[in-house]
Amino acid sequence: MTAHIDRDRIERLTKQMEEKLLEQTRRSGEFVEEAKRVLPAGVASSFQDQPPHPVYIVEGHGSRVVDLDGNDYADYHNGFGVMVVGHAHPVIADAIAAAAQKGTHFAAPNQSAVRVATELSRRFRLPKVRFSNSGTEATLDAVRLGRAFTGKDAIVKIEGSYHGHHDAVMVSVGPAADKMGPRAHPVSVPQTAGIPSALLDLTVVIPFNDPDALDAVLTEHSDIGTMIIEPIMLNIGVVPPLEGYLESVREITRKHGVVLIFDEVKTGATIAAGGVVERYGVVPDLIALAKATGGGTPIGAVLGTDEIMAQISDGTVTQIGTFNGNPLTMAAAEATLTQVLSPGAYQRLEEAGDRILAGCQDVVDRYGLPAYAVGMSSKGCVMFSTERVVDYRSYIAGFDEGLNYLGWLYHMTNGVYMTPGADEQWTLSVAHSDEELDHYVAVFEEFAKDVTS
Repeated sequence: MTAHIDRDRIERLTKQMEEKLLEQTRRSGEFVEEAKRVLPAGVASSFQDQPPHPVYIVEGHGSRVVDLDGNDYADYHNGFGVMVVGHAHPVIADAIAAAAQKGTHFAAPNQSAVRVATELSRRFRLPKVRFSNSGTEATLDAVRLGRAFTGKDAIVKIEGSYHGHHDAVMVSVGPAADKMGPRAHPVSVPQTAGIPSALLDLTVVIPFNDPDALDAVLTEHSDIGTMIIEPIMLNIGVVPPLEGYLESVREITRKHGVVLIFDEVKTGATIAAGGVVERYGVVPDLIALAKATGGGTPIGAVLGTDEIMAQISDGTVTQIGTFNGNPLTMAAAEATLTQVLSPGAYQRLEEAGDRILAGCQDVVDRYGLPAYAVGMSSKGCVMFSTERVVDYRSYIAGFDEGLNYLGWLYHMTNGVYMTPGADEQWTLSVAHSDEELDHYVAVFEEFAKDVTS
């Protein structure tokens, strides 16, 4: 039975926990005001600007990080999902140091890039790879390749998904309920000011987990040549594909002659060695990678079929970047993929993920929280919703952001560093111990006890 949630009590607890966190991170609060003189909002990325104020991190080793006030945390943020290898891993640090001693940048080919590309091709079952420096660049390159290959400008994306900060995909990432239009014909809503209105017509939006909606929109819009999809939605907690959905997406896009892009920026190298491709056995035409692939260094990559990637070789599509495949990133990526993220490492991530999910679900069940635990391998979260979230609309209809924020505050004030924001999830690393996982669950139980008593 679901427990009654007293909203006045939630408000009081939230205020108490905010005051506690503000006091524990007082130096961060002071420093952010100084930082605002030169950095908008005092941070380097708008994602870092989260209430009650940004927390500055000064050091990290293994599964732990230390903030400006000296607070020590078990890290479940892990750099927005990058650090599944743990912080300052000696194998990766040594590889970077060795590369740096030979020169940090040449803007010329290097052998390590070939070895990394070979490993990525093996893992993700696509033959050709080109590197970039971020997930945004990877999805940008993938969309451009798709458009060039089909000769069609329009693309289709999933409502509520984030694919980086280029204009084509900063559409309906988190639209307000009163702006998104009917489910059958969602409105393309810009994520930010500065997106040309003319581009909105080129990005058509559909709900996740609805193959019929995809088939209908591709039948209606003959000008769509490319689809980009995060095959597990990770911008609204964790929303897995329903059984058979990805297979249907592959079949429908192929039927309509549409290039299919999997955005595996978050899932690549984190939920399995070959990400969603390995986990679900569905191979798209293009894959965008970044984040964990580089072991903590800036990286992006687009993988594709021989036919699509031939457009780069023959000069039809220009794919460039001064730092693409740079020696520091390639050294880190090679060490990450071939030495650290081994089969044994993925087995450990599976075990750790199962342990923390089971612990959190047990707490949910015993205390009657309006929530459920969901995830796979290193990725997971507690979804504060009584009904299963299957797409963005069911998320905004049922997700309790107030409870989620309070849970975040409980963890942050009890030695657990969490990703800021209501729509994010935890990322485990190979360095997390069972004791740390159990501590996470214990803090979650303290939260559950307080909000249901």
